[in-house]
Amino acid sequence: MAKGYLIARIDVTDPDQFAVYAKLAAGASARHGARALVRGGRFETLEGAPRERNVILEFDSFEKARDYYYSDDYQAAKQERENASVAEFVVVEGVD
Repeated sequence: MAKGYLIARIDVTDPDQFAVYAKLAAGASARHGARALVRGGRFETLEGAPRERNVILEFDSFEKARDYYYSDDYQAAKQERENASVAEFVVVEGVD
């Protein structure tokens, strides 16, 4: 079965509020079996508009990645993020 990946590109506008989100999101991702492949770190934008923070979480399947995003615990974290950042999130299926 192909893995699922949640990819987030984020510009933080309120670091203190974003820290609250990050703590809640980390707990939610752990409860949903996510494995962080990328969480911040050095990057180089090759095309398109850059975002200051990039995150890639790996899940056992596309469905599990999607379930994480729509879970009650992640949605609670998302509420903390909404006024603290500008973000793009996608869920993609990996190659089997």
